[in-house]
Amino acid sequence: MENNNNYALRVDNLNIYYGDFKAVRAVSLDIEHKEITALIGPSGCGKSTLLRSMNRMNDLIATAHVDGGLLFRGKNLYDEDVDPVEVRRRIGMVFQKPNPFPKSIFDNIAYGPRLLGVKDRNQLAEIVERSLKQAALWDEVKADLKKSGLALSGGQQQRLCIARTLAVEPEIILMDEPCSALDPIATLRIEELMRELKENYTIVIVTHNMQQAARVSDRTAFMMVAEDGSRSGELVEYDYTEKIFNNPNDRRTEEYITGRFG
Repeated sequence: MENNNNYALRVDNLNIYYGDFKAVRAVSLDIEHKEITALIGPSGCGKSTLLRSMNRMNDLIATAHVDGGLLFRGKNLYDEDVDPVEVRRRIGMVFQKPNPFPKSIFDNIAYGPRLLGVKDRNQLAEIVERSLKQAALWDEVKADLKKSGLALSGGQQQRLCIARTLAVEPEIILMDEPCSALDPIATLRIEELMRELKENYTIVIVTHNMQQAARVSDRTAFMMVAEDGSRSGELVEYDYTEKIFNNPNDRRTEEYITGRFG
């Protein structure tokens, strides 16, 4: 289906449940093409749950289910005829802790393309080089692609995981606190990389780091736990990042941004 929609992903009145518990309540927002959207808010407000719903990672939790819409290219990702494996190819994910496979650098990157049927060694080599260059890791590892991915530093491992995601040519990249396990220098390198990648990809990032959200994102969604005692996470405000940080519409956003709660 051709994408003639003016959003990369539309979240439409989405509710996410674990069993009977409604973890996320009635969230609606449009993720814009080739922008970085940050999801911020206190612990337990449903940020990661919302992020993981965007490529059906929550399907891997037995009790999880959703209602409402999550539209990609005009199609609800939760329709019965949608293949979740294909969803995860087109909407990739980078996790909080770098998780390279216990394989060589080359085989980490080639893993996804091989699953998709790429067998030709030269084609795989081209994909590996392109993906590592996109992830700003090629110059550091090109002489030693047989080295284990586990032997890299933490920041390099996270860039390797980003390269592995890029190798299957997704349209959207989800990042769940991708810098929380990294030192400040590695963190800044990942932030630079995100800014470079948004020229070609849509990025959604969950972060607890207010400064990071302010530095890298174009738009910011602030979530918090509902004040009605339900413990459900809800969207308080969604706008351009500069507006959220400098002139929010909601008192709760301002209190969180300025450190008065959360």
